[in-house]
Amino acid sequence: MTNNSFRTHHAGALRADHVDQSVLLSGWVHRHRHHGALIFFDLRDGSGLVQITCDPALSQSAHEIAAGLHSEYVVRVAGRVRRRPDANPNLATGEIEVLADSIEILNRCATLPFQVDTEGDAPRPGEELRLAYRYLDLRKPEMRELLVVRHRAVQAIRESLNSAEFFEIETPILMKSTPEGARDFLVPSRVNTGTFYALPQSPQLYKQILMVAGMERYYQIAKCFRDEDMRADRQPEFTQLDLEMSFVSQEDVFQVTEACIAAAVETTRGIKIETPFPRLTYAESMERYGTDKPDIRFGLELARISDLAADSGFGVFRNAVAAGGVVKALRIPDGASRSRKAIGELEKVAKVYGAKGLAWFKLNAGQATGGIAKFLTGAEVTEITARTMAVDGDAVVFVADTEATANAALGNLRNQVGQELGLTSRDKLCFVWIVDFPLFEETEDGWAPLHHMFTLPNLADLENLETSPGSAHAQLYDLVLNGWELGSGSIRCHDAEIQRRIMRIVGMSEEEAERRFGFLLKALDYGAPPHGGIALGIDRLVTLLAPHECNMRDVIAFPKTLSGVSLMDGCPAPVDPEQLEELGIAIVRRQE
Repeated sequence: MTNNSFRTHHAGALRADHVDQSVLLSGWVHRHRHHGALIFFDLRDGSGLVQITCDPALSQSAHEIAAGLHSEYVVRVAGRVRRRPDANPNLATGEIEVLADSIEILNRCATLPFQVDTEGDAPRPGEELRLAYRYLDLRKPEMRELLVVRHRAVQAIRESLNSAEFFEIETPILMKSTPEGARDFLVPSRVNTGTFYALPQSPQLYKQILMVAGMERYYQIAKCFRDEDMRADRQPEFTQLDLEMSFVSQEDVFQVTEACIAAAVETTRGIKIETPFPRLTYAESMERYGTDKPDIRFGLELARISDLAADSGFGVFRNAVAAGGVVKALRIPDGASRSRKAIGELEKVAKVYGAKGLAWFKLNAGQATGGIAKFLTGAEVTEITARTMAVDGDAVVFVADTEATANAALGNLRNQVGQELGLTSRDKLCFVWIVDFPLFEETEDGWAPLHHMFTLPNLADLENLETSPGSAHAQLYDLVLNGWELGSGSIRCHDAEIQRRIMRIVGMSEEEAERRFGFLLKALDYGAPPHGGIALGIDRLVTLLAPHECNMRDVIAFPKTLSGVSLMDGCPAPVDPEQLEELGIAIVRRQE
């Protein structure tokens, strides 16, 4: 082939309008099949697939080369577009095919560790194998589509913020270690031996300093790093939309954030979502759903029955309330049809989250049967039925324990029941703001920030901040989508004295505060404006906006495993002793 160009058209863009046109295509052999004298293969590039037909009567050389092709060979094909006699309605290019005049093999492919062209119900290779050969995994059209969705979502967010007169500003990747919450990833300095940079857990301090600098509206698509234990929705490095605004209230942050999200949803899903998003206080969310990350796609709200339980004939309930605990209940739709064994499976879920057991009864013809029914009066059953909104054929389950345990057990059980009953369609996007969080939580070591220490308390709580930390609430908010926390934000402490008060309450001495956060405190002393913002997880958002079911690692080009390992390139990995010596670092082996 003498033409130096690789393509005149993209394979997936060809349509009936191109019939009788000569085309030059380049891509990968997706599928390959012989039908008597004719050879067919699907050519795939980034735009999609098109069928290539090789007829020896028209081009013997193309036919001979096609006979030796295998999956994932890279080829260049010259030919003519014609209508297919048997159109394929499941393919965008299904009305046409390309009759090959010539084929050139640009590169061959070694024996594949798994097939790229699997479709439908074909078993997927294990995730470890897919991650080890990530470049092959990403060739699959459904995997490529996820990265395209990610690109479109991010671009929609950028356009929304640019139109709102935000500036995209980069903050440092190498920064001072200011450990709070998760562990920092540390980077040794060769020039300043014995000192370390940290990779940012978030740009929190820098974006506040940008507000002090007068930038007023900042954002970036920021890489963040946390050395913490892995789980399905967590990676050691992740991407977030980070934004900050000066001279704003919580309402201003909500409006900007909702506009970004609405743009991303419309661009990726093609639907308009209603704004403003609904809101729940932290207390309401915990009471009704048992979590501050509620999935509001379905009802099944928790019901408190501690007042009824205090004088109940069931000793477990009475004792829990007497000990300062609570009793909460959850309706299980059609639960009366569940066997004792099936209810036992629900109890196992509750026990995973700390419950000692799961009490229950079934409701038939307005009467409670089975489980703890014999301990309850008719009036108690009537009231429990009303509070849980149970109807005949349902079951009602109970946890009697501390408030935290009852919420965790029933909140997670609620989510599982919602999934089992098909109430959690991913086509339904239900956003909710959680607001009015407590500023502090009490731990064994004293008071700690519930989120982080840079949040401004509600002004009404400032007077009693030191004397009653547990009653203080913060101008803090989370955005939740379908039970996933998308992000968190707050109105910040722009007054250095309020910031120092919070640091003292969490047990930080003036010396420690100066050592860890002195540069921020100094900046706040120089005319910091009132400001606030939010950080939203891009990886989580794209996972929920994806056109098909996937996990968070699928929407990241090169993710880590649950153990924090990149199987494709083998990192983390040892380094040469010479590098360690140059950095002044010695490896100390832990004792087994």
